[in-house]
Amino acid sequence: MAPISKSLLFVGIAVYFIVIIVSAFKILMLHLKNTEETSKLKGEILEAQLALKEQELNYLKMQIHPHFLFNTLNTLYGFALKKADETPEMILKLSNLLDYLLYQADKPFVLLSSEIHHINDYIDLEKMRFNNTLNIEFSTHGMIDDLKIAPMLLIPFVENSFKHGAITSGKLHIKIKVERKGQTIHFYIENTTSTSGKAINGIGLENIRKRLNLVYKDNYTLNFENETDFFKVNLYLNIL
Repeated sequence: MAPISKSLLFVGIAVYFIVIIVSAFKILMLHLKNTEETSKLKGEILEAQLALKEQELNYLKMQIHPHFLFNTLNTLYGFALKKADETPEMILKLSNLLDYLLYQADKPFVLLSSEIHHINDYIDLEKMRFNNTLNIEFSTHGMIDDLKIAPMLLIPFVENSFKHGAITSGKLHIKIKVERKGQTIHFYIENTTSTSGKAINGIGLENIRKRLNLVYKDNYTLNFENETDFFKVNLYLNIL
């Protein structure tokens, strides 16, 4: 092959080689740019979805809190009218509940022991109101100090049992159990009732279901049983 032909062949190969490298680099840069833009867009969409979920969650909390508060205030008002000796104790219990409501319920998670403590405060308030017409059992098993759940998640079930429960044979019967088994929390509550379907379709329970969907997604199971004399709730939470 003539020297000039060798030079042209070398130049041609070099040109093609350079074109391939430049093209590959250009394609790689475009791919990285598109990937970055796609990731940024996904991030913006995710942030928007999280903001909407947070707004919806706050809205559901605001629906639950006034309902819970007004019922308690009505009980306190009745005691104040009667000038009952238990009124100061009721005010103290209500103060503890308000502290939990205002300063703890806005947190994403709280200690389960704190939720249980305030359930006890709520029960004590209701005991004063029902006096001798209330028969209630509340037990806990397998609790640990650092276990956390969403705030104000269990108390509305307790409130619902008092609101929709019925006095039968002279007493309102309520049974509550909170049990931990491994990574699962089982919350069970039952109350005597004389209505069918009313408790299941209540706004409060529907709001709790929506909150569970937002916070726990597929990591919970909630079942209602509306029998002739008893309304029962079984809630299972998988704590990851």
